[in-house]
Amino acid sequence: MDSADEAQAYDSMDHDAVNRAFVDDLLQAIGDPGGRLSADTSDAASPDHMAKYLDFLDLGTGTAQIPVELCQRDERFRCLAVDLSPSMLELGRINLEMAHLIDRVVLGLEDSKSLPYESERFSIVFSNSLIHHLPDPAAAIAEAVRVTKPGGMLFFRDLIRPPDDSAVKRLVHRYAGQETEHQQQLLDASLRAALGLDEIRALVAQCGFPPTSVMTTSDRHWTWIGHKQ
Repeated sequence: MDSADEAQAYDSMDHDAVNRAFVDDLLQAIGDPGGRLSADTSDAASPDHMAKYLDFLDLGTGTAQIPVELCQRDERFRCLAVDLSPSMLELGRINLEMAHLIDRVVLGLEDSKSLPYESERFSIVFSNSLIHHLPDPAAAIAEAVRVTKPGGMLFFRDLIRPPDDSAVKRLVHRYAGQETEHQQQLLDASLRAALGLDEIRALVAQCGFPPTSVMTTSDRHWTWIGHKQ
């Protein structure tokens, strides 16, 4: 979704329920189901505040809808959110400004398959619907593991490839039936590009995580919760 039109079409779709579910499950996985994150950001105004400010990393943030949802849950939440699409990030900045959150989320134009950050940098690395966009998802997963601290957590969710054409059409009708034809085409293409459960389990196993750490969590999503040793 590199073009401005595609980014706008994506951003204008109704993702509210999916985003809320993602944030609910992420906070529960962190061990904070009430939405009060444990990260200490009390010294955010100090000269060295960036170390704590960027302790959470969102890969493939798109138009920053997940960081917006997270920040609205808890005023202490801050993160670094990256994407490789300038058009997506431009809309992400607008979304953050409209939500009055521009000072709490740092956006970065970065490739999730080749991150510029030092190893073991982040306590929490999360991603929503990035993997199916990548021609080499193994590289992104390996990078995410590399930049996660020992004892840290990886929380990834994405579409799971339907078994056949009729299943694709059924899901598009169910979840994008009220959207424009172009938006329906975007979901159709995404479902067809998604990994199967066995494929994503094989990728996380290559990085040393149990295949069973990836679970089917809806009729169209898998979720991987990885705890780095």
